[in-house]
Amino acid sequence: MNWDRIEGNWKQLKGKIKEQWGDLTDDDIDRIGGKKDQLAGRLQETYGIGKDEAERQIDRWAGSYNENDLRDNDLRASDTRRSSM
Repeated sequence: MNWDRIEGNWKQLKGKIKEQWGDLTDDDIDRIGGKKDQLAGRLQETYGIGKDEAERQIDRWAGSYNENDLRDNDLRASDTRRSSM
């Protein structure tokens, strides 16, 4: 998936990020704010891995999502908003 899409939907993907990298805190994820380089840096610090490995993990994770995943998240969010009205 295009990283711009991930960055734009960062908050919606927060749960998926926590599934992938469970040692990242909510504060970490909020501070990263969808910035790929900041995510790589945090992964390096948290997991003691090198820059290349962090970027590989991010690219593999990002590649596992497609537009339908975000669309499904958007639909669930709008259904939740409608049902609470």
